[in-house]
Amino acid sequence: MPATQRYFMKLSYNGAPFHGWQTQPNAVTVQQTIEEAMATVLRRQVAITGAGRTDAGVNARKMMAHFDLPADLLGIGDDKIEPFVRAINHLCGHDIAIKSVFPVKPDAHARFDATSRTYKYFMHYGKSPFLKNFSWQIPRDGLDLEAMNLAAELLLDVDDFTSFSKLHTDVKTNICHVTQAEIYTDHFGMAFTITADRFLRNMVRAIFGTLVDVGRGKLSIDGFRRVIDARDRCEAGTSMPPHPLFLWDITYPNNIFPDSYE
Repeated sequence: MPATQRYFMKLSYNGAPFHGWQTQPNAVTVQQTIEEAMATVLRRQVAITGAGRTDAGVNARKMMAHFDLPADLLGIGDDKIEPFVRAINHLCGHDIAIKSVFPVKPDAHARFDATSRTYKYFMHYGKSPFLKNFSWQIPRDGLDLEAMNLAAELLLDVDDFTSFSKLHTDVKTNICHVTQAEIYTDHFGMAFTITADRFLRNMVRAIFGTLVDVGRGKLSIDGFRRVIDARDRCEAGTSMPPHPLFLWDITYPNNIFPDSYE
């Protein structure tokens, strides 16, 4: 057996055509599409491990994944890696973009070594044929941004996010640590940004749906706190549509990357 080399892959994708990241029976997923492209190019089956599992319809500005290959197949230089990236990009179609592939240390892990993940949920004012596929239209009567941000601040002191987790999942704990949660305005509308060490299934969309209830005056800030304390998904707001949600960034310790990584 030849020695193996671990690689990280940086990519982005439009989630609309896919049934989420993770490979599953009878559904087209991002992971499956990339693995099939790699199998065609490399003439061997290669399993990739993503930094997380985005749900059906959720987009990624920055996703990371890792995989292992015999060290002599791609090596560590651009002479083989760049043609490989171009080839799998061609086979993956227009909705997946492989940004780069680069060698990392043997035990680097795309999921377990990630120190934080950031999601953004985009909103816009008024009907828009250009923003509708990647943004949620703000209700005509508007949202109370100040109240939503006051409620979002409470998330920084929360450990147990059971109230915002999809029911009957296989995770062992609902403990997460949120370090940023805020809504800001831009020239298109608003964006909800949330950063944490980990996220539960459906967590961001459930949190934002509950914040929308605060913004529309249907739920007070104290009511939002009671939702958190209840640790009951039935107490939280509706899960928002997936298409405006983006996995925006993932951070790692610098020592797992080569000096040339950006």
